[in-house]
Amino acid sequence: MSTETTEPVSPSTEGGGGPLAGRLVVDLSRALAGPHAGMMLGDLGARVIKVETPGTGDDTRGWGPPFVGPEDDRQATYFLSCNRNKESIALDLKSDDGRGVLTELLRRADVVVENFRPGVLDRLGFSTEAMHALNPGLVILSITGFGHDGPEAKRSGYDQIVQGEAGLMSLTGPDADNPQRVGVPIADLLSGMYGAYGAVAALLERERTGKGQVVRTSLLASVIGVHAFEGTRATVAGQVPRAQGNHHPSIAPYGLFTCRGGKVQISVGSEKLWATFTAAFGIDAGPGFATNADRVQHREALIGVIEDAFSAYEAGPLLAKLDGAGIPAGKVRTLDEVYAWDQVHSQGLLLPVDHPVLGRIELPGPPLRFFDDAGETTPTDHTAPPLLDGDGDAIRAWLAETPSGDGRG
Repeated sequence: MSTETTEPVSPSTEGGGGPLAGRLVVDLSRALAGPHAGMMLGDLGARVIKVETPGTGDDTRGWGPPFVGPEDDRQATYFLSCNRNKESIALDLKSDDGRGVLTELLRRADVVVENFRPGVLDRLGFSTEAMHALNPGLVILSITGFGHDGPEAKRSGYDQIVQGEAGLMSLTGPDADNPQRVGVPIADLLSGMYGAYGAVAALLERERTGKGQVVRTSLLASVIGVHAFEGTRATVAGQVPRAQGNHHPSIAPYGLFTCRGGKVQISVGSEKLWATFTAAFGIDAGPGFATNADRVQHREALIGVIEDAFSAYEAGPLLAKLDGAGIPAGKVRTLDEVYAWDQVHSQGLLLPVDHPVLGRIELPGPPLRFFDDAGETTPTDHTAPPLLDGDGDAIRAWLAETPSGDGRG
């Protein structure tokens, strides 16, 4: 539903289809983790109503620069990144009116998303028990910084702090003495992704039980959930992984290499590929490089040998030669290059939407596509991130005309 809609719209007919068409999500979250989860559910076809603070709205409406649009109505690109396919209503949850409207939304909702500190919703009168009394089928997605219980549950969760506390920064950067954060708020994004995944699983279980439940995740849990082989390296092998720049800790050669006037990345992930690679570039695969374990042990020497071979090539011809030999390789693109890339366009990863202030804009698109026997069924009816309270009147009118029933359970 666009921000210009004036007629009440039933959730059952809202949007352009998708796996979650007919589902209603009430998004009480702000900043990035919860809004990203809500956006993912909206991308899947759910109707998402974003509840915001009157006057200021979501914090990210003020996060910039960059801001775009007319001087008297500037829009933060940060907010645009995580709020497509949503409607906005401004509610003061400390007022009787605000709590009353939220109560009616919760009666009709399938999912509520919140990322308040533990206890805040309870004090507002919307504890888990109160929400399930209103709607026994409600799925409550709750995201915190460090978890809902335990000795540090009350800590505020900010992405970069959690990247450090959860060990990710110790694995990222040129070396152990220079930890680096990941270039995007990956803890926020991952917790939103895990949260959406959990909410969909809870909706599926509700089909069997008829009951909603609480889904909890945190920024801390989300980062630990993607430690992958570095995690088992620590818990099973007893090693302490450290940052080592742009080369894989367990596979060689696998990383970023310098050539004449540029850099390329290669991934030689098998002994067969290693044999092909050495033959293509005339590299001596002597005893020190005979196996992957040998190459990892002698990585610095290996890098020198490979970069010496690559020094005869500029990046373009080198990538062509690697491709011709069947060696996985690529360059490091800037984001303007990424969004101009025909492969990105072919995957629907640029999404044109009409914004009520900015006009036609393009957003990075949803990463999922859907197909059935007849062809692609990916939802294509997307809306721009809403203006603050841009749908408030329409939502109130819809509530007035739509019976709440006894919840969706």
